[in-house]
Amino acid sequence: MDNLKHKKILIVDDELEIRTMIDGFLRKEGFTRIYHAANGQETMANLVTNKPDIAILDVMLPDSDGFALLSSIRQFSQIPVLFLSARGEDEDRLLGLGLGADDYMVKPFLPRELVLRLMIILRRVYAPPRHEPQPQFKLGTYTVDLEGSVVHSSSGEQSLTAKENTLLKKLYENRGRIVTSDALCQSVWGDDYYGYENTLMVHIRRIREKIEAAPSSPEHLLTVRGLGYKLMVKEA
Repeated sequence: MDNLKHKKILIVDDELEIRTMIDGFLRKEGFTRIYHAANGQETMANLVTNKPDIAILDVMLPDSDGFALLSSIRQFSQIPVLFLSARGEDEDRLLGLGLGADDYMVKPFLPRELVLRLMIILRRVYAPPRHEPQPQFKLGTYTVDLEGSVVHSSSGEQSLTAKENTLLKKLYENRGRIVTSDALCQSVWGDDYYGYENTLMVHIRRIREKIEAAPSSPEHLLTVRGLGYKLMVKEA
């Protein structure tokens, strides 16, 4: 834990008050290597000179939006990114996560929740669990390869993100049975999964786009209203 708090954090927001607030409660939690950027240009300079380990990135910046900035960053860096935004629509969440963000939080937010989500990302990226062989299974004409994090179909293959892979593994382990939303959130975000329900729905939508012929009328990944989800797998 202490080793993770030695990681370098870059706070990107054009409002000095917000950067100062985030800086303050991060330091109270034991983080000391904190850098600031007010726009995209300063962000890119920080990535080169200070080489932060994680970035907290505002979506609305004066010289570019955070989505475009992340696309530029991903051309040369896989630094984990936690988006902050006043825009809470699912489409914005979907866009941010699809571009490679590790998480997406909506303003206003609870400082403690931000720290918890930050720690979850740091643990996942810098303290990875021991590797275990992952299964491969068929969903109709689709083949899901969790070991390779890819879905094969007649139209080609699509990569799975780390979160999509984890969710599919949890669903496959409980195939044919209901997995509650809480259990799915916990499998991805750990015990501090409070507030991730909407983010889970975005990930489920993205998974369906990769494993369903008609994502809006799913045959394999079913919603059980009020409870969670169920993966239907026909065993060979």
